[in-house]
Amino acid sequence: MKKIILSRTDNLGDVILTLPMAGVLKKQFPGIEIVFLGKSYTRPIISLCENIDHFIDWDELRMEPSKAIRIFKELQADAIIHVFPSKEICYIARKAGIPLRIATTGRIYHWFCCNRLVKMSRLRSDLHEAQLNLKMLEPLGVKQSFDLKEIVKFYGLNGSDLPSPSGIEPPLSGKKFNLILHPKSKGSAREWGLDNYSRLISLLPETQFRIFITGTRQEGDRMLDFLETWKDRLTDLTGKMTLAELIAFINACDGLVAASTGPLHIAAALGKRVIGLYAPMRPIFPARWAPLGDKASFLVLDKKCNDCRKSGDCKCIRDINAEQVAEMLKK
Repeated sequence: MKKIILSRTDNLGDVILTLPMAGVLKKQFPGIEIVFLGKSYTRPIISLCENIDHFIDWDELRMEPSKAIRIFKELQADAIIHVFPSKEICYIARKAGIPLRIATTGRIYHWFCCNRLVKMSRLRSDLHEAQLNLKMLEPLGVKQSFDLKEIVKFYGLNGSDLPSPSGIEPPLSGKKFNLILHPKSKGSAREWGLDNYSRLISLLPETQFRIFITGTRQEGDRMLDFLETWKDRLTDLTGKMTLAELIAFINACDGLVAASTGPLHIAAALGKRVIGLYAPMRPIFPARWAPLGDKASFLVLDKKCNDCRKSGDCKCIRDINAEQVAEMLKK
């Protein structure tokens, strides 16, 4: 085995939890070349992974299937792993003649386009997303069950190569705990609520914590009253950084609090102290999506959350106690 394509063309947090696959493959097949097929906006985090040798931008290829087939052929890959299911990519990989095409049994088109299928159901599984990803290596002879603490060793992210962030006013503090609060999730997760973040800010001593708010410009526009209320206690960075700049900023800070979002998983993978806030509901519960890192933790209520299943507003996550979050940050 000389070259393998990992195909994961969905969101940032999902991509982070796919990176350990590359680390395990490098250990299993010394000298192997790993190609990552992903969305263009995920390139900055993939480029930091020392176990990824080449990135292919799916956004550049998806409008030209014939070009995609040609590029896949030119790669001369021995295998492709469809970590995230995509009918279009599956058909392209088959037409390109990639010898080993690995996917799960859960999609009908996988039975026609792929020749090695892994039997598993992500929705019904009790395994973490990163563990489920690693199960897809079984056709390559990787049949080991991975402990979550063990998976952390395979991220391959080297934060020491990241530049120090500049232009932040006030700058990062060398004496205080530099804390990022990321209140919004672009709709990818249930949210804790701005009232809870306000309560948390009031509980964190100004002498010990310097607080920054991150998010997109649109998210900042939806938090104007919150940002104005706390303008003397925090620095608003919403809409002011590219993803590459945000990654560098996260790496320079000490910790982050957020729901199950990409920045949460980035911070965990970079070894920061993170607290993830979760709803107790399958399949978005922490057993599946908890942040993985040496200093990562999460909070979730011990109850069933079925009443919130059809609602975007989840009382079960909003009932997580701000005092508990504050105490965890002070430790």
